[in-house]
Amino acid sequence: MLDKVNRAIIEELQADGRRAYGTIAQAVGLSEAAVRQRVQRLREAGIIQIVAVTDPKQVGFNRQALVGIRVEGDARSIADKLASVPEIDYVVICAGRFDLLAEVVCVDDGHLLDVIDKTIRSLPGVRDAEPFIYLELTKETYTWGKR
Repeated sequence: MLDKVNRAIIEELQADGRRAYGTIAQAVGLSEAAVRQRVQRLREAGIIQIVAVTDPKQVGFNRQALVGIRVEGDARSIADKLASVPEIDYVVICAGRFDLLAEVVCVDDGHLLDVIDKTIRSLPGVRDAEPFIYLELTKETYTWGKR
């Protein structure tokens, strides 16, 4: 599904998610209708999402952390439970020192403490949760499609 043209369309959308289909069509050499259809197929297949990405601090979320989690038992089950927590925007099952990594975005330190203690650590099967608090976000990019 990711041929050269689809990759070019993704690159155009990564530069500006609101870019007009007509503009994208000119850049990739297709008709506007063909670009619209391809974008729709990419969305339906779950390959792309078109969303507004905010700076958490600018919208009132002043504390972010990556939480390394060790589990006993089924990591997938715990990952699914964590994925339903509104303050957690990223969950990954991994190898290494931790079984799971979860990115948490909170209003302040008290909110973060509540999420770690009352939500993450209270889940059956969670053995340990170690937060890594973000002091400064240096880079965040979503340009994988053009590599």
